[in-house]
Amino acid sequence: MTEYLQSTFLGPEIGWFVATLALILLIALPLMLAVAMIIYVDRKIIAAVALRRGPNVVGPFGLLQSFADGLKVFLQETIIPSSANKGLFLLAPIITFTVALLAWAVIPFSEEMVLANINIGLLYILAISSLGVYGVVISGWASNSKYPFFSAMRAAAQMISYEVSIGFILISVVLFAGTFNLNEIIKAQEGHVFGVINAYGLNPLLFPMAVMFLISSMAETARAPFDLTEAESELVAGYQTEYSSMSFALFWLGEYANILLMCALNVILFWGGWLPPIDWEPLYAVPGIIWLFLKMFVVFFIFGLAWATVPRYRYDQLMRLGWKVFLPISLFWVFLVSGYVMIDKFGWPL
Repeated sequence: MTEYLQSTFLGPEIGWFVATLALILLIALPLMLAVAMIIYVDRKIIAAVALRRGPNVVGPFGLLQSFADGLKVFLQETIIPSSANKGLFLLAPIITFTVALLAWAVIPFSEEMVLANINIGLLYILAISSLGVYGVVISGWASNSKYPFFSAMRAAAQMISYEVSIGFILISVVLFAGTFNLNEIIKAQEGHVFGVINAYGLNPLLFPMAVMFLISSMAETARAPFDLTEAESELVAGYQTEYSSMSFALFWLGEYANILLMCALNVILFWGGWLPPIDWEPLYAVPGIIWLFLKMFVVFFIFGLAWATVPRYRYDQLMRLGWKVFLPISLFWVFLVSGYVMIDKFGWPL
């Protein structure tokens, strides 16, 4: 599309700009629709576990419930506390929402369908995801209230703690794939297990990393059972306590966009991304984006089940898991994987 628009009367520069803008909208708008739908799916999963019906009134099967909630939030009054730093107070949810969208620029939906197929895509994801902590900390501080501030400090410590172990887990995947390019990481998983299965996750050496990455994804996105930053019984509503109307909605959209991103990363890094589950020629007739979305739904279903069934961690348990369990194991696994890769490549040392 870019080449076509550049060849028209628009010219190379304007054509490139229009094509890039169209691709951004092609990702951002469906993503917003997907966020609304997974909120609905989330509530249905929790309702099913609790033997309830969940949303079933607004629209057919309750499908329009998320849109009704969004309209209600949009029509509410935006209240800013009198003692808050108004500029930073309004900037914080914008940062959270924007950072959540930026990361999707390098996510490959299929072999050709990616906005920016850069060679350092994984490093870009790691850098962008680490910026999310700024929105949380700024919102807690700008509210000028002790409850949001306590929650923001908790959230910052939690996100930083699990990003460290996530970084070492990503190194293990990069050592196996030999690249930071997300498309190339997916292609390296083709026929990886016994020449049949397209996944790193079923590799005995990488399966523990797949499990740790899944759990770390929940902690990184403050998803239950790691939702200490929004523990109502302890911190009212966490760093979002003073927010209302669209500023609150931006936090909500950013949070679910991050959850979808982590589902996508779980699939891309360990479960073959847009590749079919089995390296069998007829399965490649199905578009890669369909396989990606189906796998993401499975991962999100696990997220939903964890929320509905697993009790919330205490904060000391949360931090102990990150620093005393995941960090040493992931660090040891980098040593293990690098040793295996060196032996596989150069043979046993004499």
